[in-house]
Amino acid sequence: MSDSDTSKPEKSDEETKAEAAEPSEQEQQADAEASATTEEVKSAPETEADTADSSAEEGDGAASEKEEEAEESKAEEVKEEPAAEAAPEEKKVEEAKAEEPKGKAADASVAASPDLVKKAEEKLKELEEDEEDELMEKVVFINRCAKVVKGGRRFSFSALVVCGDRNGNVGYGFGKANEVAECIRKGSEISKKSMVSVALKDNTIPHEVIGEFGGGRVLLRPASPGTGIIAGGGVRAVVEAAGVKDVLAKSMGSNNHANVVKATLKALTSLRTREQIYKLRGKKMKEKAAL
Repeated sequence: MSDSDTSKPEKSDEETKAEAAEPSEQEQQADAEASATTEEVKSAPETEADTADSSAEEGDGAASEKEEEAEESKAEEVKEEPAAEAAPEEKKVEEAKAEEPKGKAADASVAASPDLVKKAEEKLKELEEDEEDELMEKVVFINRCAKVVKGGRRFSFSALVVCGDRNGNVGYGFGKANEVAECIRKGSEISKKSMVSVALKDNTIPHEVIGEFGGGRVLLRPASPGTGIIAGGGVRAVVEAAGVKDVLAKSMGSNNHANVVKATLKALTSLRTREQIYKLRGKKMKEKAAL
């Protein structure tokens, strides 16, 4: 063996194994470069995907904003169109209302508001009730009629009713029914429908008068204030309902209640005031001298 060979110390098996296990510097650099390239390759698709997603999101947001703006513009156009259409219609309605007379406009307003109609009906009912309350009703006579049948007797009733407002209007009614209350109701309804006007002078009648109907004959005379009603039976009922407060009366014929009432009414309807007589004759009344 030579000196050179002898000068170099021999390496042990352990050292050779460690050297073989330790990578060289070149291998380390190559491994580092390979890992860097792999990381770049991995990160590149991720960034590209992120950018694609972000761009897609931005595009969707822009599209949604555009759609919202388009919808808003359409809604505004739709609102404007009815308003523009309604404007001429409103003008037409206003012109028609201006042309209509006041009476028709009032009728339309009443028809349009059911509350006003109800109030008007209530007022009419109240007025009718007040008028009915003001009317004076008096039953002059109730007659009972008996019909004999196989099982016994059947009764029916008739009522003579006088009605008046004590202000120159009076009438009579004759009602028949199987019950007393029903015949009085019928008589009062008939008397209200058959009312006639009577000429009065202050609280008495203008002049003396005689009324006749059938066998009934009634005399009526004017009386001074404070005398009262000097009459009886059907004559008193008719005179009170007419509104006469001072009168002298006498029944000179039949005592039948119906004929007496009809004779009294005939006497009252034949009364005439001085003005009516002068008007019929075509004359003018003299004016009263001032005191």
